[in-house]
Amino acid sequence: MIIAVGSDHRGFAHKSTLAAHLGARGVEVADCGCAGSDPTDYPDAALEVAEMVASGRAQAGILICGSGIGMSIAANKVKGVRASLCFTPDQARTTRLHNDSNVLCLSGDALEPRDAVAIADAYLETEFAGGRHARRVDKITAYEAEHLR
Repeated sequence: MIIAVGSDHRGFAHKSTLAAHLGARGVEVADCGCAGSDPTDYPDAALEVAEMVASGRAQAGILICGSGIGMSIAANKVKGVRASLCFTPDQARTTRLHNDSNVLCLSGDALEPRDAVAIADAYLETEFAGGRHARRVDKITAYEAEHLR
């Protein structure tokens, strides 16, 4: 499994912690930036991660910025991406179960690194439930197919 991870400067510490944690679990991590605490623009990492997920080069993505909101907005511009901002493991499980989310967004400011790890674990350990939820996700996918290039 390949997980694409990315952050801006405000999420860099969390990204580093998550990448090390995932690597220790045997997950291949594709680091899409940033490389340190110098100011960077969140859309750069968000779009790179989202493109990797949308193209199938990564099975999921994790993005971290100060609030998590900017990453979520940017990633959701990429056709085929369903990015979800989560603050608890339960939210992470629910977005995988019900929304088939393929990119997890986290707040570097509002979460401690250990909490980000717990949320990411819950997210990656949960599978899409399908059933009635698939019908709903299919409506989103159909809209994308008709309205997005």
